[in-house]
Amino acid sequence: MDDGKMGHAPMIKILIMGLPGSGKTTLASNLSTLLSPNCLWLNADTIREQYNDWDFSYEGRLRQSKRMHDLAAESDTQYVVCDFVAPIKEMRDIFNPDITIWMDTIAEGRFADTNKLFEDPTGDLLRITTMDSEYWSKYIVKNLLAK
Repeated sequence: MDDGKMGHAPMIKILIMGLPGSGKTTLASNLSTLLSPNCLWLNADTIREQYNDWDFSYEGRLRQSKRMHDLAAESDTQYVVCDFVAPIKEMRDIFNPDITIWMDTIAEGRFADTNKLFEDPTGDLLRITTMDSEYWSKYIVKNLLAK
């Protein structure tokens, strides 16, 4: 029986994370444009606005990660690009990306509480240390997503 997804490549969830002001949204915008029309872009601030949820407590941050995970899971696109701070490992684990990109371009963000919470990610990831979203978006498509 054809469920409408037969023959489609599995979805790839891409998390672009880092401190506020590190260039996440700019990279996500460029990357999602390159992957269009087979891409859903989830921006954390836009999603918070849609749900009117500006709770940045520990519980609120975990809820946002779950929300982003669920929205990605509902997508029928080939790629989901998600940009959000995700300062703690538990948040990143909840979202469960296929590819993690760490925007490690600034030493501190503009919010002291987020700076204090931020845990450097470990494991298999792309660590970006320069703000050149045009270069990096093309690099990601060519080197991480090429089949």
